[in-house]
Amino acid sequence: MSPTPPEEWFQIPTLSGEVVRLEALTTAHAAGITRHATPETVAFLSRGGPAENTPQEWAAYIEHLNALPNRLNFAVLVGSEVAGRISYSEVRPADLWVEIGTMLTPPFQGTAANPGAKLLLLTRAFEVLGANRVHFKVDERNARSLRALEKLGAVREGTLRQYQMRPDGYARDSVMFSILRSEWPDVRAGLTKHLEALTPQPLS
Repeated sequence: MSPTPPEEWFQIPTLSGEVVRLEALTTAHAAGITRHATPETVAFLSRGGPAENTPQEWAAYIEHLNALPNRLNFAVLVGSEVAGRISYSEVRPADLWVEIGTMLTPPFQGTAANPGAKLLLLTRAFEVLGANRVHFKVDERNARSLRALEKLGAVREGTLRQYQMRPDGYARDSVMFSILRSEWPDVRAGLTKHLEALTPQPLS
């Protein structure tokens, strides 16, 4: 497919799947995130998180994220609950790639929220925007996210050593994973199958 015009890459549409809905992340989502967040929620994020788990602190943090250049942030909604956020952490239309980063609160980790949200953003990247590549950077200490990306079918490319300085002064080693356009059909099939296994089926 022909690449989509650069301005389209920086739009934040509402995206809906069977399990989750993604919409532009705003300070209105702060209270919902606070309801389920714990210190572990932000323990491995490259940019850290709020100093305290309050709506006011989360609102300020969301404003900070939304002010970062080349970044698009979505709230992850499961029913009426705010499960967390997922982002195009970096958008590079000239090079035909985006980076995806995810933060889900504990009640939604290991549920259909994660594959459901990733399926929506990956589908948009490859099938709407015309990306050649999507990649993910994960803290080397974050075993849960490393397993999730391996299960997703992303290719582990290597470790960027002491690549990012967290606000607490820790020099984070970031593990790079990627999916290429040619790999997307297989990843999509596996992700869809995994999502179906996690999604409750309606009673007949």
